Amino acid sequence: MVNILSKQNSVFNQFIAEIRDAEIQKDSMRFRRNLERMGEIFAYEISKHLEYQPIEVVTPLGISNEMVPAKHPVIATILRAGLPLHQGFLNVFDKADNAFISAYRKHHKDGSFDIQVEYLSSPDLDDRVLILNDPMLATGSSMVLAYKGILKKGKPSHVHVVSVIASVEGVAFVEKNFPENCTIWVGAVDEELTAQSYIVPGLGDAGDLAFGMKT
Repeated sequence: MVNILSKQNSVFNQFIAEIRDAEIQKDSMRFRRNLERMGEIFAYEISKHLEYQPIEVVTPLGISNEMVPAKHPVIATILRAGLPLHQGFLNVFDKADNAFISAYRKHHKDGSFDIQVEYLSSPDLDDRVLILNDPMLATGSSMVLAYKGILKKGKPSHVHVVSVIASVEGVAFVEKNFPENCTIWVGAVDEELTAQSYIVPGLGDAGDLAFGMKT
């Protein structure tokens, strides 16, 4: 199942517009904050699909019966671009466990590249809800490799894949290579993917925009 948040008018679309805007992108703090706010909105939407259980809360005047999540998710982020988005999820799921994956493009002289996964830190994932996020879903290769790597830590009960901007090709690749117990959440889907695997119109390099240029 694929959920595209920008298809329904909300303040989320304002954040999409701002992170795409070349002028607004010059303010890296605002770019990070917009990613964080979008993470909060994604988290709220995903929270509607978790399992809940009843609890009793003692107020100054009596007892209140409330429904709260039965289990807290594991939030997994692909470094480094995913950190602001990750923080947005943590602002909502403040009892969540966390996982981090280092994946990057290793470029070759002929212009091609491979996706390399160098680092992975995660709690036990058996029977846990996993939220795997990365701001950009271009070819989908990084997301799939990150998922295959993190499966060494256990088998999740459900996987939520989250990206702010995705390509049609990337969404299709994730749908094909993830299990049935996977829900895809994206902010917007763009049609074009260049020969260098950059999304158009996209927004550029999310990691550089959030944290500065790399060498």
